[in-house]
Amino acid sequence: MNLLQKSPDPVVNLALDTIELKKQALVFVNAKRSAEKVAEDISKKSPLKSDALSQLSEDIKTILPRPTKQCERLALCAKKGIAFHHSGLHAKQKELVENAFREGVIKIIACTPTLAAGLDLPAYRAIIRDLKRFGPHGMAPIPVLEFLQMAGRAGRPKYDTVGEAIVIVQTETDKQYVIDTYLRGVPEEIYSKLAVEPVLRTYLLSLINSRIIHSKETILDFFSRTFWAFQYNDLERMAKIIDRMLKLLMEWGFIQEIQEGYRATIIGKRVAELYLDPLTAHIFIDALMRSESIKLKSISFLHLVCDSLEMRPLLRVKQKEFDDVQEKYHLLESYLLKPEPSMFEPEYEEYLNAFKTALMLEEWIDEKDEEWMLEKYDCRPGEMRVKIDNADWLLYSCHELARLLSLQPLLKEIVKTRLRLKYGVKEELLALIRFEGVGRVRARKLFKEGIKDVGDVKNASQEKLARIVGDSVAKSLKKQVGEKLEDDVFGEFEPKSH
Repeated sequence: MNLLQKSPDPVVNLALDTIELKKQALVFVNAKRSAEKVAEDISKKSPLKSDALSQLSEDIKTILPRPTKQCERLALCAKKGIAFHHSGLHAKQKELVENAFREGVIKIIACTPTLAAGLDLPAYRAIIRDLKRFGPHGMAPIPVLEFLQMAGRAGRPKYDTVGEAIVIVQTETDKQYVIDTYLRGVPEEIYSKLAVEPVLRTYLLSLINSRIIHSKETILDFFSRTFWAFQYNDLERMAKIIDRMLKLLMEWGFIQEIQEGYRATIIGKRVAELYLDPLTAHIFIDALMRSESIKLKSISFLHLVCDSLEMRPLLRVKQKEFDDVQEKYHLLESYLLKPEPSMFEPEYEEYLNAFKTALMLEEWIDEKDEEWMLEKYDCRPGEMRVKIDNADWLLYSCHELARLLSLQPLLKEIVKTRLRLKYGVKEELLALIRFEGVGRVRARKLFKEGIKDVGDVKNASQEKLARIVGDSVAKSLKKQVGEKLEDDVFGEFEPKSH
C-alpha cells in the first residue's frame, strides 16, 4: 500500500491506514479550528459508511433546536466515521462522540488536549500533530507531562496489548528535538495549588468553617503537613502568608476571633458553602451594598458576575471592536454595579472583557441563539453552556449574599435574571417557561399567538394549543395549568449543583 498516493497530508494518511487496519486513533492538534479542519480533511477521504453512522449524524444535528455551522460540520464528519472533539462542543455532542468511539462506530477523533486525560478510550494510535500551542507569550512548546498524557491514550490495557504514539515532524532537527525533549526528557515538577492565593483563602475559610482547624496553632500544624509546605520549605514565611490571609478574612467579615481561635461568621459560613473565593464574595457584597443608588437591569448582575475570577476565561475585546464595546459601555455605565477602573490600571482590560462577556449573555436572554453567538462572538455552544452554568452559580451566590444582608428588593431581580439566563428568554416569557415541555421556542410561539401567561393557557382551547405546539404538549399544558395557577412564578428557584 502506497500511502503517499492517498493524500499529501501525513495525518490523513495515518488516519486512513488506521481505518484499513480496522483500528481507531486520536489525532491531537493545538486548536479547536484545527481539530475541525483535520476531521473534515480525513472524512473527505474516508471510505466508511453505515446506518449507525447516518443515525449518529442525525442525532448530532438535533441536539440544538437550530443546528449551528459547527453542528452541521460535525454531523457531516460523523457520517463518514470521523469526528472532532473540543471544549466548544455541546456536552451531549461530546457524549455522543465518545460513546460512538467506544462502540467502534467512530474510528478517528481529531481533538484538542481535552481528551488527553481522564478518558479511557480504545485508541490504537495517538497521532500527535502539534507540539506547540498559543499562550500568553505566543507559540510555545507543550509541557512534557502533556505530551506523555497524549501518548498514553494509545494502547489502553482494557482494549489493546499494544499501542502506537506517532509524532508528526518536518525535519531531522525536529525529530531529534522530540527525542531529546519528550522521549528522553524529564516531566515537569508538580506544584501545590495552595501556593495560589485564591485557593489558599478559599480552603482556609472552608477549614475554619468546618471546625477542622480553629486556633493559630492547629491552622499552622495542618498546613505544615501539606505538599505546599514540603515544597515551600520555609515554615516561618508560610506562617506570615497564612496570617495575612486570616487578617483579610476578618477584615471582610467572614471570620471572627474567639477565645479558642477563629470561627466563621454567618456570612462567612455561607461563602464557604457556596465554594466562592472570599475575595469574589467581598467584591459582590460591596457592589450589592451600593445597589440602592443604581437603576438595576439584567446587565447589572451579569456584568458583576462576569467580572470575577470564577468566570474566566472571558471573551476578549479585539482591537477592531474596542470602539464599539466602549460605545455600548457608555450607554450602560449607569446600570453597572462595579465602577470602571482607570484605563491605566491592570484591571481595566479584564473589566472590559467582562463587559463584553456580559453583553453576550445579555443577547442570550434577549433570545439570540447558539448560531448567533458563534457568528458574532466566536463562542461555541459548549463554551456558551459553561459560561451560562458558571454565571448561574455566581448569580445564586449573589442572591444568597443579598438575602443575608437583608437587601430584599434585590432578590426578585436576581431570581428573574437567573430564570432568563437558564432559559434564554425575555422577561415577557417567564410565565410560560414555567411549564414542563415549554422552552424558549415554544414559549415564543405561544406568546405570538396571544397566550402570554397561565390564565391564557387555561382559557385557550386545546385545539388552539395543539395547533401551536402539537397535540401531546397541548395535553400536557392543560394538565399542568391547575398547579401553575397556585404557584408564584418567582417561587424558590434552586441552584444547579456546582
